[in-house]
Amino acid sequence: MGIKSFQGKRTTTNKNEEASILVSNYMTKKLITFKENQPIEEAIETLINNKISGGPVVNEKNELIGIISEGDCMKQISESRYYNLPIDSNNTVGKAMVRQVETIDGNMNIFDAANKFLESKRRRFPIVQNGKLIGQISQKDVLKAAMELKGNTWK
Repeated sequence: MGIKSFQGKRTTTNKNEEASILVSNYMTKKLITFKENQPIEEAIETLINNKISGGPVVNEKNELIGIISEGDCMKQISESRYYNLPIDSNNTVGKAMVRQVETIDGNMNIFDAANKFLESKRRRFPIVQNGKLIGQISQKDVLKAAMELKGNTWK
């Protein structure tokens, strides 16, 4: 007598389901970017007006060269205000930005991206393809993806 499986019918993984959980399906493609020579005050205004906490810095070829965040801008403000001086008009995004930027592959599984967020304590990761910035994924994008997938595939 053969062994019976009490797990029920096994389902095969649908290729469309696998493809739908990629970072590239949930990343933001229309990005607000910054330039290296842009004044820091202009970058601060852009962050405030667009209600974002940071963004990628690109060159004229749309190649990622850094990332600027609210924290980077706050450092510039606190240094000048500490000495009761106005923000130095020579302060640019290039002087404040972080140049060592960790990126994520657009073909990464969204749940692997979630783990990468947890391990790194970052709020956003740029996605670069062939040296060009093509998008950005944030923690909020991962949360949206998880809720969408919950409705489609989880029980």
